[in-house]
Amino acid sequence: MKYINADIILPEELLKEVQKYVQGGMVYIPKPEGLRKRWGENSGSRLYLKNRNQEIRRLFGNGATIDQLSAQYCLSCDSIKKIVYSKDK
Repeated sequence: MKYINADIILPEELLKEVQKYVQGGMVYIPKPEGLRKRWGENSGSRLYLKNRNQEIRRLFGNGATIDQLSAQYCLSCDSIKKIVYSKDK
């Protein structure tokens, strides 16, 4: 996150209004709801996990056991069950 000095970017009236609430502190201003990215979208983690889970479901459908998948993917049996029995496909 990049630090930007408010007195450079905000109009004077708005700066004075913000200073009523925060003086000399840092304020985080989030992006509007529609512009926010979901967890893992920037790093690729979301796509990686989606692909991994699809592969786990495919292997389970082809006869792999929960224990085999747990060992292969280093996940608990409960995690594998959540993946293979979830409705997210």
